[in-house]
Amino acid sequence: MDGLLKNTRHLAQAASYFLGFVTIAAAASVLLFSKDPLDLASWALNVLGLSFVSMLSVLVFLSVFSLIRLRKAEEHDREYWLEMGVQSANGVTTLALTFTLLGISLGIGSLAGQELTPATVQAVIREVTANFSLAFMTTVIGLPISALLRSILIISGAEQKSVTPVSSPSFKKENGYEIFDV
Repeated sequence: MDGLLKNTRHLAQAASYFLGFVTIAAAASVLLFSKDPLDLASWALNVLGLSFVSMLSVLVFLSVFSLIRLRKAEEHDREYWLEMGVQSANGVTTLALTFTLLGISLGIGSLAGQELTPATVQAVIREVTANFSLAFMTTVIGLPISALLRSILIISGAEQKSVTPVSSPSFKKENGYEIFDV
């Protein structure tokens, strides 16, 4: 029961950090682009797609959860949580590059199936541009997020190693004398 409560606490903490990060990112985007948050969310879903946004959210959440577990874990579990977090961050890179290739493929594929005439060129270019926008925006968004997550996780992992208490020397008694045991 105690393990379940601890996991629930860590999940709630990860959700808080994740939602806080999303809120700060939304506020920064509103300041940078002077657009309503709903317009930005609509743009993200239209350009990036629900599947990319959903998978990105899951991977970022998993990295944040791993970071929290890394910082709270016993010494023997730290390597596991560090690896879990780093692999999740690497998953963000893979996701971004996969959607980049998907967008390029869709853009090229949309050109192959249509006849270009003066009457259709505008619609064809619009479709190609939308697919290329998916391709490049997933990379522009995914790669920096992945690099940031990896950096935070690796630095936190190194910090946890440096604060791991070194076992203190012990003494044992032999023949009535305390002997230093290394």
